[in-house]
Amino acid sequence: MKSMFYMLKQPAAYYRQWDFLIFTLLTLLSVLNGQSSVFYLLYFFWWNELIRLVVDAFCYKGNKNAVYESGHAFEIGTGLFLMGIYWVFLVAFFGFIAASGNSEIIVANMGVLFLQNRFFNANLIFVLLERLYLHKKQQPVKVYKGAFNPNTIVLHISIIIGAVLMFFVVKNYPETFTPHNQWGSAVIILPFLLLRMLAQKLITD
Repeated sequence: MKSMFYMLKQPAAYYRQWDFLIFTLLTLLSVLNGQSSVFYLLYFFWWNELIRLVVDAFCYKGNKNAVYESGHAFEIGTGLFLMGIYWVFLVAFFGFIAASGNSEIIVANMGVLFLQNRFFNANLIFVLLERLYLHKKQQPVKVYKGAFNPNTIVLHISIIIGAVLMFFVVKNYPETFTPHNQWGSAVIILPFLLLRMLAQKLITD
């Protein structure tokens, strides 16, 4: 209760906790409404990183407390190029291939892809407004140069591990990972969640 009081009183100082709470709440609502999947989580993380990259590129100079990790000029071009490559793999592998045989998941994925999922959209709006707010309030946010940082590395490794698990585990055991259960999704998303938690710990330490 005391922690919640401080979070409400100083929301900018606890923005990572708010990230977790809002994301968990909206994702849970999406799951309960049958609108969530592996693609939902990975695509949200992709958008989260894209928003961070673009907002930081335009706002970091105005934030005197921004912690600039590399000490060099901000490079957005290489970051956007890499994010474009990630987008292709995310849509191809996790939007379509991983959901093959399950028309309901494909429809849900397309809703996310074309921003027709209201819970997903609400999450993105929160991420955008939060990042703008942090810069406006001169919060000591970490700004990374170029394409590679803890978040994009997590996305990169998650795509590779997810694809390997999908082709060599999920697809090879159709009697276990059927279109009618979520075991395949759980196996694919688990490494991402563990890597995400590790990256968050490294960023905040």
